[in-house]
Amino acid sequence: MADAILLYVTSPDHETGAALAEKLISDRMAACVNLLPGMTSVYDWQGKVEQATEVVMIVKTTTEKAAPARDMILTEHPYECPCIVALPISGAHSHQPFLDWIGQNTS
Repeated sequence: MADAILLYVTSPDHETGAALAEKLISDRMAACVNLLPGMTSVYDWQGKVEQATEVVMIVKTTTEKAAPARDMILTEHPYECPCIVALPISGAHSHQPFLDWIGQNTS
């Protein structure tokens, strides 16, 4: 069974996040994507402090599918430098049937 992993991704709006999520699911690169609207990001971009409303995407996938998912997001994402961060999942304190479901839905 492949190890489960989360990808934390930000998107400029719900439509972009939903389109990325649908592609990830239909191509079996993710078992589930949560879209969390209404996040405010404050960041430095090219020497200027910026502020933007974004949507957080939590992509539930496997270590095997994380790189293809990342590559697709990089290709389709409108940002010049999108936030894509991989977060490992500890199986010790996780619900194993859920982790198994992630593996089943990405194979």
